[in-house]
Amino acid sequence: MTFVVTDVCIKCKYTDCVEVCPVDCFYEGENMLVISPEECIDCGVCEPECPIEAIVPDTDSKADAWLDLNRDYAEKWPNITASKAPMEGADSLKDEKGKFDKYFSPEPGEGD
Repeated sequence: MTFVVTDVCIKCKYTDCVEVCPVDCFYEGENMLVISPEECIDCGVCEPECPIEAIVPDTDSKADAWLDLNRDYAEKWPNITASKAPMEGADSLKDEKGKFDKYFSPEPGEGD
């Protein structure tokens, strides 16, 4: 089992989760994070740290659509291991539906 980041993270990018990850398996895109399923050790410490519940176990039905995206972009985006400020307007966008189609960017973030 692994954990995955869902579209809830898009345009928010809270990074509380990366600070607690013992294996540094988070990768940063321009406007969201992903988890490398090959590196995740299923410890689960990241899930409760996400203030908007964007992280789910791959056994959750919400994860089905996001596992491949996490795997693919973890290979393309830079690693992130330290907290950063969330994106501007994150609080107002955290509950918005359909964020992938509206806002997803395949561009990499800055990483560490």
